[in-house]
Amino acid sequence: MPQGDKSAYTDKQKREAQHIEEGYEKQGKSPEEAERIAWATVNKQDGGGKKSGSGRKKADK
Repeated sequence: MPQGDKSAYTDKQKREAQHIEEGYEKQGKSPEEAERIAWATVNKQDGGGKKSGSGRKKADK
């Protein structure tokens, strides 16, 4: 998968990134910077793209 490929993200993550990006553009950020910040935010919240169902969360010890 090439760098910048968004195919590994769920539709919900893509919609969330779009919404965040629009908000930053309204604040006066350039479209490129707004997109970068939006995807960084989604990655921080969700830990990246799609994950398999098992083993996604760490077990409490």
